[in-house]
Amino acid sequence: MSQKQLLYLLQLTSPTLPVGAYSYSEGLETLVTQQIISNKETLQHWIIQSLKYGSIRVESAVMLRAYDLFIDNDLESLINWNQWLSATRETQELRNQSWQMGQSLLKLFNELQPEIKPISEKLYPNSNYAVVFGIAGAIWNISRQELLLGYLQSWSSNLVNAGLRLIPLGQTDGQKILVYIQNTLIQSQDILELNDEDLRGWGWGLSLASMQHETLYTRLFRS
Repeated sequence: MSQKQLLYLLQLTSPTLPVGAYSYSEGLETLVTQQIISNKETLQHWIIQSLKYGSIRVESAVMLRAYDLFIDNDLESLINWNQWLSATRETQELRNQSWQMGQSLLKLFNELQPEIKPISEKLYPNSNYAVVFGIAGAIWNISRQELLLGYLQSWSSNLVNAGLRLIPLGQTDGQKILVYIQNTLIQSQDILELNDEDLRGWGWGLSLASMQHETLYTRLFRS
């Protein structure tokens, strides 16, 4: 990876990227309210199990397919995968999150990289974040392996940040979690080799937590 590509990846995975990721807890708020997640260890366990078995694996695999299809200029297949990912979102909350963040990133890239505009018109308004992230990585010539690692680390960091506010935890505990899950992130590189028929996850806990989120008495995060 060149220095320029590294800087592009850091920009794409930065918490300053204006896509609104900080406003979502992805079920975490429900789980904390129910005391299923209540400390560093339980948050750490949830993130690791999600990386190993959850829907984030499917989402990441579709991101890589969007990356490849953009390079191949296969717009029809790119649109089909975007629709497929929308259909697999377990709840309306998770689907709306993916669409809102995707549209925000697409709008940003219309300004940063005008060559994306013909594709953005085809994807709008229901562009999934993972799909647009993959396109962005292709435009900035970031390798598939580094892009996947960046995507998963960014996702994990967002959950850690949500946990810091909800449980609550100290900043040091959050950093300890991110160090602890590094091996799991690296091992998740097997997503690079997933075939289409292998795109499945076991995220019932996330689905149920997301369904119950909007009925909580109080909420810090968007539902």
